[in-house]
Amino acid sequence: MTERKRKIINDPVYGFITIDHPLIFNLVSHPYYQRLRRIHQMALAHLVYPGAMHTRFHHSMGAYHLMSWALQELQGKGVHISREEEVAAKMAILLHDIGHGPYSHALEKDIVEGVSHEAIGRWLMEDLNQQMKGALSLTLDIFNDRYHKKFLHQLVSSQLDVDRMDYLNRDSFYTGVSEGVIGYDRIIKMLTVHNGELMVEEKGIYSIEKFIVARRLMYWQVYLHKTVLSAENMLVKILCRAKELALKGVSLFASPALQYFLYHTITADNFEREPDTLQQFCLLDDYDIMGAVKVWAEHEDKVLSLLCKWLINRKLFKCILSNEVFSGDAVALLKEQVKQQWGVKETELDYFVFTGTASLRAYNIADEKINILFKDGTVKDISSIDNALISHTLAIPVKKFYICHPKI
Repeated sequence: MTERKRKIINDPVYGFITIDHPLIFNLVSHPYYQRLRRIHQMALAHLVYPGAMHTRFHHSMGAYHLMSWALQELQGKGVHISREEEVAAKMAILLHDIGHGPYSHALEKDIVEGVSHEAIGRWLMEDLNQQMKGALSLTLDIFNDRYHKKFLHQLVSSQLDVDRMDYLNRDSFYTGVSEGVIGYDRIIKMLTVHNGELMVEEKGIYSIEKFIVARRLMYWQVYLHKTVLSAENMLVKILCRAKELALKGVSLFASPALQYFLYHTITADNFEREPDTLQQFCLLDDYDIMGAVKVWAEHEDKVLSLLCKWLINRKLFKCILSNEVFSGDAVALLKEQVKQQWGVKETELDYFVFTGTASLRAYNIADEKINILFKDGTVKDISSIDNALISHTLAIPVKKFYICHPKI
């Protein structure tokens, strides 16, 4: 007989979160999942918002709590969800961020080439499924949208999933940015299923509009804040420089896991063909990166040491946002000033002066829509409702250009 394992976690946002199934307990206890405790949810945003020190573990547990609540509400409205489906959906949301690397999105494209955290997450889930003797098969079907009950996948991944509900609420809580607060409890109460798809009851329209507005505000005020962009781009440049030096044979301090990724060119093929790559990835977290950055601050390579010292001591690049593309002359002038002030070689100036884009579409009408179910049985996308705020402003994508450089 399977031992019943029940745990209660005290969460500062929602209060007590209950784990009451042995499969879920075993999953949360697995080293792959425990690694999320060592990855910051908001990367380097704490350099702007000091309270933003929470982790991917916090977030995924919060999303699990909201998933549990949402499933309970739907069952209360007569939606048939078996115990097996309930457990599988909960495990799907617990695993939705399992593929994130150190500092979350900040280093996603630099530790491995052309491999997203979603792809790594799928490989990890397949590996976990083998270790757990097929116990995650239904979870994988729900996660990958292969299961016939589409609403279960929509709760995990859509424009109105519990992932977004938690990170907006949680990130708002930890940063102190009240604009991100959403009525997650009312939204969950308003959820329903119609023709197998997740929808929102008519009386929840304004809560959904507030949810989408909050997402837009949080992106421009927090996630894409110019100083956050500066810090995260500096970390990206540090890793790029370290990898460039490593591939030239330069000796660099690094943990065994970080050394593996610095001294090898890692692509999707490595993950698919070499089991060791996935295992090394699971040993990599924020501690590996920041531990190395502290040591590299004294490295003989001028570019690497300067960037690391500045990041450690929060001497961050100036980041200017604009609605227009920065001219080549503006970039060239800044590069010349950096060259004169710090004696940086011409070939190394791209590490110190660079441009990029930040874009957001708060609500994507071309994506899987947020549908509203009216009392008369009609269904309308939130953006097509008369006088809806979404149709006028929030469905329009916003793109900003930025330039980063040392303060001169």
